[in-house]
Amino acid sequence: MNTVYLDNSATTQVCRPAADKVMELMVEKYGNPSSLHTMGYEAEREVAAAREAVANILGAKPREITFTSGGTEANNLALLGAAHARRRMGSRIVTTSIEHPSVLAAVQQLEKQGFEAVYIHPGADGTVDPEQLDRAVNTDTILVSMMWVNNEVGSIQPVDQVKRIIKRKKAPALFHVDAVQAFGKLPVKPAKLGIDLMTVSGHKIHAPKGTGALYVGEGARILPHTFGGGQESGLRPGTEAAPLIAGLGAAVKALPDTMEQLQQMKELRDYTRERLLGLPGVEINSPEGGLPYLLNFSATGIRSETMLHHLASKGIFVSSGSACAKGKLSHVLESMGLSPDRIISAIRVSFSRMNTREDADALVRGVSEGMEVLARAK
Repeated sequence: MNTVYLDNSATTQVCRPAADKVMELMVEKYGNPSSLHTMGYEAEREVAAAREAVANILGAKPREITFTSGGTEANNLALLGAAHARRRMGSRIVTTSIEHPSVLAAVQQLEKQGFEAVYIHPGADGTVDPEQLDRAVNTDTILVSMMWVNNEVGSIQPVDQVKRIIKRKKAPALFHVDAVQAFGKLPVKPAKLGIDLMTVSGHKIHAPKGTGALYVGEGARILPHTFGGGQESGLRPGTEAAPLIAGLGAAVKALPDTMEQLQQMKELRDYTRERLLGLPGVEINSPEGGLPYLLNFSATGIRSETMLHHLASKGIFVSSGSACAKGKLSHVLESMGLSPDRIISAIRVSFSRMNTREDADALVRGVSEGMEVLARAK
């Protein structure tokens, strides 16, 4: 059975350059990057090279890059660190209702500590209206956090307008962006947009799991929440995971041209979308102007989990768009105002440069067969 992997927004296959680099650091350059001998120096050089690679693709300085274990840790470090660093300036945190759980959970924790949180809801296309943000930000706002690309439907948020709003409202706020789904897929240059803090993750761009980074722009001060030997400028102390970090650097260097890849993904997404819409009962949940790496659709009448198991039995791997947890519906699709029937039948397809039209064809065949077989079995 051929494997058709279409769950790349969850994680990606590690590319060969990254895998080779990880192995090199595990079995050859395995010194502690903080050690003063030659082996330590070799490992430290690899970490520095990876830091420079990440900085270059972001148009940043290497000293603005703090390595973490991934997106969740980076989001927590950014939100908790920024809120506590600016506590004397105000107490309001503005975010959206469609953020990743690692952002929403961190904000909820801050609410328990006495901070005020304002959640902005998107429109039907999954995009936040900047006017709502303008109304939410005031002189008591110390942090604004907005994802660049939504991880369930691919909607692209107006991150280019946020800093202007913060300045116009004379708010002392830092601006944080969760760019996990945008990194390596869109031109992501935080300094140009006035982004103070930005989260990226390795395993969404064919690097190994367990590595990511937080961009901390010059002038943005945040407080650490772990303490130890002072690694990563004291923000994330502990022995660096040098093999994983070096693998992240190798994956970044192996990324294809962003705009060329974006066009290829658009062609593949549009092809898949058109073919799915040819099936009776299929509705598209992703906006047409969203990131083409993601396509969320509903095979109405068939629960997400049921369709997932059917597709998996044929070697086709996708995600549930409902992001169910103990029966709860997707907070993203709910915020967009979709009907319960569409939410409980939602499927997320996510592409990478390794996918082809043949993969799309296999998906459509699998969904078509599933809608026939599973409907009869009900």
